[in-house]
Amino acid sequence: MVDAYCVKCNETKKIKKPKSITLKNGRLATAGVCPTCGTKLYRMGPL
Repeated sequence: MVDAYCVKCNETKKIKKPKSITLKNGRLATAGVCPTCGTKLYRMGPL
């Protein structure tokens, strides 16, 4: 699993439903949802 920082929870969480995305500048990132509060989480780099 991939970890990312949740701004609402103020701690690092495991990303729920992670998926690879490509940003507008062509870089790869990982997007998903916080398992606790449901906020969108992003982390630079592929899965």
